[in-house]
Amino acid sequence: MPHSARPLARRRRIAAAALLAGALALTACGTAVTPAASGATASHAVSLTNCAREITIGEVPDHVVGMHPAQTELLLRLGLADRLAGQAQATAQQLPEDVAALAADVPVIGGMMPPSREDLLATAPDFVYSPTTYEFSAEKGFASIEQLNAAGAAVYVATGGCQDRRMTGEVVDLFTDLGNLGQIFGQQERAQDLIAENQAVLDRVATATAGVTPLRVAEVYVEGSALQVIGAGVEHDILVRAGAEPIYTPDQALFSDFFAATVTAESLAAEAPDALVIAPYDAENEAMMRDYLARTFPDMPAVRDRRIIAVPSSDMFPGTLGNITAVQTIAEALYPDAF
Repeated sequence: MPHSARPLARRRRIAAAALLAGALALTACGTAVTPAASGATASHAVSLTNCAREITIGEVPDHVVGMHPAQTELLLRLGLADRLAGQAQATAQQLPEDVAALAADVPVIGGMMPPSREDLLATAPDFVYSPTTYEFSAEKGFASIEQLNAAGAAVYVATGGCQDRRMTGEVVDLFTDLGNLGQIFGQQERAQDLIAENQAVLDRVATATAGVTPLRVAEVYVEGSALQVIGAGVEHDILVRAGAEPIYTPDQALFSDFFAATVTAESLAAEAPDALVIAPYDAENEAMMRDYLARTFPDMPAVRDRRIIAVPSSDMFPGTLGNITAVQTIAEALYPDAF
């Protein structure tokens, strides 16, 4: 990890435990699922490429582990509560109220951190759905993908969780995951309904912001005296889809190696952003960042016009329904008269 990204990664690991630590460095490559053509169990079999790995799933999994609440939520919304053998990192993020009750009887494995190798394997999973590949770091005591495969479990990583996707991720990567999961679990109709519902939100935002004069926006992160800006990955795509004109973009040298970069307060002030987006992990963190920005940039248009927009850090993780919420939240805050 580049030195410039370390303050952001360190603080977010504290905030979101393993998910964000992995999300800062990783992202997934997913493709459409291809049904198998023949064989006694091939009526349910699917093959796909995920994180540069070829995966074949011979039967509909029935002992599934969601490795983070964001993934557990998607499994629940696909109607798979009775197939869940475990929910991991369950204290890292609250499940939405409308699905939380569905997970009441699903065993919790791990709290803020991914489960240990022993705890995960003890659930005898046949399918493990993770936000990143970090959750499979053997050197940290987690079960590796190879160990899970040897135990009979297929591993699927969200499109947004592998290294080769982190810099170019998009909000709609989520739809790839939903399409793949729908095929794997025979829930194509539910998956397509979720895709259509969330695509409709993106379409409404696009329509509402089509005629606006774009505001110049920067996403920033503060840790102590360190100031970082985000210029690539799904975070950048979220700003674009919200109708913003991002000040920091993937083609800039700052982001040649990593999606976040440390900048000086003077350089950010010189950009005079119309709005700032922050992604705090709790109320105290939000208050700290707002205080820093107000004290450091009292004359900045974003501060002067009270256009500091807070989005929960979990909504900025790649491959979550929160990405859709983040687009809508930012757009409505930037252009309230358009909605």
